[in-house]
Amino acid sequence: MNISSIDDPEDRLHSSSERSRAASRSTWISVAVNLLLTVAQIAAGLLTKSQGLIADGIHSLSDLIADFVVLLANHHSQKDADMDHPYGHQRFETAASLVLGVLLLAVGVGMLWSSMTKLQSPDLIATVHVGALWVACGALVAKELLFRYMLAVAKRVKSSMLVANAWHARSDAASSLVVGVGIIGNLAGYPVLDPIAAAIVGFMVTRMGWNFGWDALHDLMDRGLDVAQTQAILKTLQETPGVSGVHDLRTRKMGDMILVDAHIEVDATLNVEQGHDIAVLARERVMQHHHVLNLMTHVDPFKRPDLDHAKPNRPVL
Repeated sequence: MNISSIDDPEDRLHSSSERSRAASRSTWISVAVNLLLTVAQIAAGLLTKSQGLIADGIHSLSDLIADFVVLLANHHSQKDADMDHPYGHQRFETAASLVLGVLLLAVGVGMLWSSMTKLQSPDLIATVHVGALWVACGALVAKELLFRYMLAVAKRVKSSMLVANAWHARSDAASSLVVGVGIIGNLAGYPVLDPIAAAIVGFMVTRMGWNFGWDALHDLMDRGLDVAQTQAILKTLQETPGVSGVHDLRTRKMGDMILVDAHIEVDATLNVEQGHDIAVLARERVMQHHHVLNLMTHVDPFKRPDLDHAKPNRPVL
């Protein structure tokens, strides 16, 4: 889901404090769940000799670390603009998403390496205890419920950082499912399926880490919005009373918000004050209807061919 594509005036109703509280509350719940799962999965994995369950526990540990990264980012992104950061600190969230991506990438590669090492000596792979299956099933249910809760909160407050963390939880649910299948295969007489399940989990984590990190890196490099989002902002500007045309519209991400630059054309017969009022109205409309942090406008004169511009200025609208 692309949070910035939502074109709804209600987006603006979620203040920074509301989003901060929602992020903090949901993340602390995730911390509690992941702490419990990390201890249970790693301990059970060691006792039942299940590499897949240990790998899943390490994945839960990465979630736990990611939760604290989100809490840190949520705290710093709410700071007001200052001399060093005149546009605010919203990009702290993007930086946090990049850290999450790198973390997932490192964990995934480590899982793959460990699994490949085990698969090179299949005769040494132990048969797991049936208790590992019950732990894997319990983890699957817990992670899926956590994902649904966190995603609902993220959509409600329109936070891409929380969306990323929610899907991180969903990746854990998927990995627990794979681990469960691997354990069943091991118990059925195919021990090699347990490290194979661990390798699949490693691949899933690696892929998700790459996607999150690459996306965040592009946002930090001032990537613009997609065509549909840009056209929606353009339409709002064009429909502003007094705006005759719009050109040189540029956008860039600022955390979950958007910075916009645009040249708007107004009737050349208007005076400076009237042109300024139209620009202010255009800015207010865009910020009301889109997830825009600020709109910088440049007013250009528009000469209508059907008017005699030698005549005195007409009142606006």
